[in-house]
Amino acid sequence: MYLRSLEILRDEQTDLDRYPFSIPAVKRLDRLSFRSNVTFFVGENGSGKSTLLEAIAYQCGFHTAGGGRNNYYDVDSSHAALGEHIRLSWLPKITNGFFMRAETFYHFASHLDTLGGDSLRFYGGRSLHEQSHGEAFLALFRHRFGKKAIYLLDEPEAALSPARQLALLQTIKELENNAQFIIATHSPILLGYPNAQLLNFDVQPVQEIRYEETMHYILTRRFLENRKTVLRELFDQ
Repeated sequence: MYLRSLEILRDEQTDLDRYPFSIPAVKRLDRLSFRSNVTFFVGENGSGKSTLLEAIAYQCGFHTAGGGRNNYYDVDSSHAALGEHIRLSWLPKITNGFFMRAETFYHFASHLDTLGGDSLRFYGGRSLHEQSHGEAFLALFRHRFGKKAIYLLDEPEAALSPARQLALLQTIKELENNAQFIIATHSPILLGYPNAQLLNFDVQPVQEIRYEETMHYILTRRFLENRKTVLRELFDQ
């Protein structure tokens, strides 16, 4: 494990009523500690998961629209609002890694196509645009990811079928002892990774939660076990 903790920086000029400090999880958060090589940020949309993950990427020197330290391209709205307001604690500090952001992955794939040369050999040898969305994600995970690095993944399940989510878990398992993963996700499949740290952004301050206590697990299990009842209750409201 490389990244041990993060701290939110505030001073007398900090306006807690303005974004990003207005996000409840950010407003109430002072320090977050990581105790596992695999950590998941879990919570509803708007709870602050992506905002904090983006800020970590900014402090790592990664492109905040997606990429590593050596990827340079322009994307609208890629500024990390919280990036300058956190401090990371490392042991040891590493500079290798990648920030994968599902919503801007298309722009990253286009950026790779402009580089030419041998750049695509790190992503399976062909343009990510020539593959399906899910295939492109897996090409990134399988060919770009390696040891002694930190990987920040923002909703990687967005283009992955359940079977390919399991393939991602396999990749994480292969690298777990020599890499660190911090993942924001809604996937009950990914959240089931063994011995992962799950941090719940739906409570303030952010705190650890057991897999079986997450709403993702509870709702998915209830639906699968009582599909007709759940749908009847939903549609009869």
